[in-house]
Amino acid sequence: MLIFTATIMKPSTNFVRDIRDPEHPYSLEQLSVLSEESITVDEKLGRILISFTPTIQHCSMATVIGLCLRVKLKDCFPPHFKVDIKVAPGSHADEAAVNKQLNDKERIVAAMENPNLRHLVDECLHSSEL
Repeated sequence: MLIFTATIMKPSTNFVRDIRDPEHPYSLEQLSVLSEESITVDEKLGRILISFTPTIQHCSMATVIGLCLRVKLKDCFPPHFKVDIKVAPGSHADEAAVNKQLNDKERIVAAMENPNLRHLVDECLHSSEL
């Protein structure tokens, strides 16, 4: 079971545990993309850090996974929380480029304005098939 580690709070990660992988009928937790140790919430500083491990080094869906995590956390936490999402060091062939894209505000807004991408994110967040 995933839990948040935090300075003040330690709620379960029910917020992100059931996000479905964009390419598989399994959750990110079931695929070991996320683990308890990969999520840190510091309520005192208003910061969330997630480091996830894509299923393969050349995962083409790493940015979609990161976008799903960001959208879900933004919906679950107050707006003052800063969310940083990264692929785990050494887990993706294009680690620097993926990390840059995952934390670029303009790219995130543009991605969410794309109806096809928004639909994919919504499917991953609201899948009842898990």
